[in-house]
Amino acid sequence: MKHQQFPEGSGPDWKGIGYLVSIVGVFFLGAVAWPGPDEPRWHLAALIAGMATSIAGMGFRYMAHLQQQKEIRKAKAEARRN
Repeated sequence: MKHQQFPEGSGPDWKGIGYLVSIVGVFFLGAVAWPGPDEPRWHLAALIAGMATSIAGMGFRYMAHLQQQKEIRKAKAEARRN
C-alpha cells in the first residue's frame, strides 16, 4: 500500500478531535457513575477528581502534540533553507 503525502497543514487535526471525543466520553461515564444520595460523599469527590485529572491529562498530551508539531515544522523549514 502506497502512502499518500498530504501538504503540510491540510485536513483536520485528528489527534485534537480524538481528545475532544475522549473528553465527551469522560462526561458520559461520569454521568453514569454519578453517586446516588445513599452513597458516601467521598465517592462524588473521587469521581470529580478522576474526571478532572483525566481531562487535564488529555489537555497536557494535546499541548505536547502541538509543541512537537511546531518543532517538526521548524526543523522542516530549516532543512529547506540549507
